[in-house]
Amino acid sequence: MSQLKFDLHCHSNVSDGLLPPEQVAARAHANGVNVWALTDHDEVGGVARARKAAQALGMKHVGGVEISVTWCNQTVHIVGLRVDETDRNLVDGLAATRNGRERRAREISGELEKVGICGAYEGALKHVGNPDLISRTHFARHMVECGHCGDTKEVFANYLTEGKPGYVPHRWATLAESVQWIRGAGGVAVIAHPGRYKYTQTQFGALFDEFKQLGGAAIEVNTGSHTPEQYEEYAQVARSYGFLASMGSDFHGPGESRVDLGALPPLPAGVKPVWHDWDL
Repeated sequence: MSQLKFDLHCHSNVSDGLLPPEQVAARAHANGVNVWALTDHDEVGGVARARKAAQALGMKHVGGVEISVTWCNQTVHIVGLRVDETDRNLVDGLAATRNGRERRAREISGELEKVGICGAYEGALKHVGNPDLISRTHFARHMVECGHCGDTKEVFANYLTEGKPGYVPHRWATLAESVQWIRGAGGVAVIAHPGRYKYTQTQFGALFDEFKQLGGAAIEVNTGSHTPEQYEEYAQVARSYGFLASMGSDFHGPGESRVDLGALPPLPAGVKPVWHDWDL
């Protein structure tokens, strides 16, 4: 397995990615990925298509999802790997999590209108593959298209984040619910890109402790959201807490993602990969 290339976190246009699942699979395969998971936000509607495309290309496929969670007044993402996408509790839980996105989107549009950006809701909808999953990313793409910003990074530097125009918070699932849904669907719960969260050291400790007590098993170590220095930082967290280590590009689309599918280096030494006991 040490010779295999893994990418266990990416997105399609079933949530907020640019490409359909089949094209994401083709790009992963072209980049040398052997074991791949599509982990769309709060939605498993693309998993069957991803599996079919991966199998046709000779890749191993892992059923996946990324669940939005509110913890300590911030949004945290929990990836589920090897989930059964037909599990009723998972499907129903994700549907409940998605509820409220339209209301939030209309509120975002209203906030943007206050600073002279009109028609943002209708503009964002043009970039949405699944209207139930309209998100800040779709607003960002609309704002780039209309010339308000040069790229989506500039959008998020100036809009749509806490303290900036267009920011509207949303209450997601709880940490306990996300882990329960993933484990109930036969999956492994993974804290996605921990380096992105703005917590104190004490808060991080509480997050990791609670996650482990709930049955969470892994954290992402190598991810497109981490710097190379953070690979080792979170490898040490994995060692300290006994977490398995996962990795994934968090690819959303060409020209929009910091790291392409399959472009991450191998995991640091001394961690146990999340796939250590998978039959591959």
